[in-house]
Amino acid sequence: MTATPDIASPLEAYDIDVGTLIIGAGAAGMIAALSAHEAGKDVLVIEADPLPSGSTALSAGLIPAAGTTFQSGAGIADDPTLFAADIQRKAHDENEQGLVDTLAQHSAIVIDWLAQTHGLPFSVVTDFDYPGHSRRRMHGLPSRSGAELIDALRSRIEHLEIPMICERRATVLFAKGAKLHGVQVQRPDGAHETIGAARIILACNGFGGNRTMVTRYMPEIDSGLWFGHDGNNGDAVEWGAKLGAATRHLGAYQGHGNVAHPHGILITWAVITEGGFQVNSEGDRFWNEAQGYSEAARAVLGQPEGHAWSVFDTRIADIARQFADFKNAESQGALVWADTLEALEVKCGIPKGRLVGTVKDIPANGTDRFGRTWTGQQLEPPFCAVKVTGALFHTQGGLDIDPETALVRKAAGGVFDNLYATGGAAVGVSGTSDSGYLSGNGLLAASVLGWIAGRG
Repeated sequence: MTATPDIASPLEAYDIDVGTLIIGAGAAGMIAALSAHEAGKDVLVIEADPLPSGSTALSAGLIPAAGTTFQSGAGIADDPTLFAADIQRKAHDENEQGLVDTLAQHSAIVIDWLAQTHGLPFSVVTDFDYPGHSRRRMHGLPSRSGAELIDALRSRIEHLEIPMICERRATVLFAKGAKLHGVQVQRPDGAHETIGAARIILACNGFGGNRTMVTRYMPEIDSGLWFGHDGNNGDAVEWGAKLGAATRHLGAYQGHGNVAHPHGILITWAVITEGGFQVNSEGDRFWNEAQGYSEAARAVLGQPEGHAWSVFDTRIADIARQFADFKNAESQGALVWADTLEALEVKCGIPKGRLVGTVKDIPANGTDRFGRTWTGQQLEPPFCAVKVTGALFHTQGGLDIDPETALVRKAAGGVFDNLYATGGAAVGVSGTSDSGYLSGNGLLAASVLGWIAGRG
């Protein structure tokens, strides 16, 4: 079911009327719905897919937050100021400071609210560090799976009897000046319905699934595997262009250089941060892996045939098994095991002696020639390797918004009266490219801006 997003003049009457219409039922949309419902608003969520999913379901479902009750319980001292500084440092100070501050300051409020009010069983990842975060602040559900997060949010929507209609793709926004009046939606049979709305929240993903837009705004990754949800087709940005909305950082994106090939399964970056490394088909390291998994996408795609091997050991694999994706990759045979590096070379087709030599070049303590610092943890047999490729996960640019309200800004100045954006539809806090992405930025923006937009 596809359609070109369009803008039309308001109708005299609509098939139904609601107070708050939310377009998209990923994490951003459903959190917005929960927030709006709590604020006593009349809410309707529409979703193009048969079931809620979005990019969230393809992620590890981890949301960074500073100062939560979960961190306190784990003895982790953290605060929004430190979190905001980490975000800006990773993004080279390219983000709007007000947006960064808003997300950092409200992150703990949203996590604790989801846990205490809606019963989501969050916990903090405490057994390894994510690049760029100066504290352990990644919060996830037991399986460390985005699908579990989506299911938990959907269960709350259903329990609270918040209306949600799936298989309804928004095709037309009815607008006049700075005010939105409603939408036209397309049903699976091709027929159309109209919905009048006092306010509209765009939670309809980014544009990573729109190859034309990817090539236009981020050509360096257009050869990468698309690992996001196909609903990321750029509707919000296209509507925004026709409405005269402002956009920001359309060249920003989240990449990932650790997707098992050809299995297409995400391998957690913990296999690298805990002491693993990446080599190409010749057995040579080719970059500083400590920079982060988003930058890894381009680094890996730049190797022969766009592939690399992530190498680690049993200790690291034991840590990675807390993630459902890693266990899935293991069950599908993506992991190659060997008792010696020489045997691993044979199994991976790496020239004899090259992997052995690469490991010898890694200092036990100190900084290597790529600039990565090692702190004494060396790999021990048995060894493991996974063949990986680089992928585009999610765009991080989008409609520019007012940080305090999540209202969409107009290119000519000011904001729209009643049009909000969250999740992939809105600009995030990852700077202008891939290197500004800090782990969890996507779900951070989705959850906090969803909460803010819902409250109105």
